[in-house]
Amino acid sequence: MMRRILRPVVVAAGDRTPSSGAAVLAPPAPIRVALRPRRSLRSRRARLLLHCAVSLIMVVWIVPTIGLLVSSFRPSSELSRSGWWTALAPPFHFTMSNYENVLSQQGMGRAFVNSLFIAIPATVIPLFVAAFAAYAFSWMEFPGRDLLFVVVVGLLVVPLQTTLIPILKIFADWGLTGKFLAVWLAHTGYGLPFAVYLLRNFIGSLPRSVFESAFIDGASHVTAFFRLAVPMSVPAFAALAIFQFLFVWNDLLVALIYIGLSNSQNLPMTAAIANLVNSLGGGWYLLSAAAFLSMALPLVVFFALQRYFVRGIVGGAVKG
Repeated sequence: MMRRILRPVVVAAGDRTPSSGAAVLAPPAPIRVALRPRRSLRSRRARLLLHCAVSLIMVVWIVPTIGLLVSSFRPSSELSRSGWWTALAPPFHFTMSNYENVLSQQGMGRAFVNSLFIAIPATVIPLFVAAFAAYAFSWMEFPGRDLLFVVVVGLLVVPLQTTLIPILKIFADWGLTGKFLAVWLAHTGYGLPFAVYLLRNFIGSLPRSVFESAFIDGASHVTAFFRLAVPMSVPAFAALAIFQFLFVWNDLLVALIYIGLSNSQNLPMTAAIANLVNSLGGGWYLLSAAAFLSMALPLVVFFALQRYFVRGIVGGAVKG
C-alpha cells in the first residue's frame, strides 16, 4: 500500500494553481492580543486611600447634619435627657411640634420675606457689576489694567470686620442705616473681589478667535459682551450666584450692623432665629427646626444650579 506524500510547495506570486499532490503552506494569520494596562499595586493603594479619605470626610460632614435633623423632630423633654442617636431605636418618639412652634412665632413669615428681599438684590447686583469688570479686565486694553486687577483681588485678604465701623459711619451720614439699600451696598462691596476674580479667569479663558472674529466683523465691546461673553459664561455665573446667595442668606452680622435691632421689621430670618432663644436660654430646642427651615431655600437654589457649579468653579479657578 503506497502512501501519498505531500510536499510543501512555494507558490509564486500570481500562480494560484499549485501542482497536484502538493500542499500549500500559507503564512499564519497574525494573532492580535489586546494588551490591557495592568494597574500597579501602588496606584491601587493610593486609590483605596483616596476613597477612604473621601468617605471619612463625608461621614464627619454628614453625621452632625443627621443629628440636627433627628433632633428637630424630638420633643424638648427628650432632648435634654438623651442623645439624638437614641431616637433611632424603638420606641420612636417624633413630633412636628418644634416646626409648628417656629412657624407660629410672630414675625417669622415677615423675616423670611425680608431675607428674600435682601438676598436676591444682594446677589444680582454684584453679579452684574463683576461681569462688566471681568470682561474689561479680560478683553479691553487700558492703562493700569493688571495693577488694578491685583488691587481688587488683594481686597480678598481684608477682614470684613475691620470695615464695619467706617462703612457704618458713612451710611449714617448718608441716612441709609436701617434700610435695605445699606445691606445691598455692603454685600455688593464684600462680594465683588471674589466675583471679579472668578469671572475674570473664566471669561479670560474663552477662545480668543471668537472675539477677534467678532471685532473684525465690526462688533463693539458691548455686542461682544452680551452676545458672546455672557452666553458662554453661564456656568461661572451660576457658580457665583450660588456662593453669593448662600453667603447673604446665612448672614447675620452685616444685617445686624447696618439695619440694627431698632429696625426689627427689616431684619432677616437669621436674626429672627437668633431671637428664638431668650436671655434665660429658653426655646433652645427650637433652633434645630428653625435651622432646617432656613436651609430649605438654599438647598433648592443649589440643586437647581448644581450642574453648572463644578464647571464654573473649575473654569474660574484653574484657567486664566
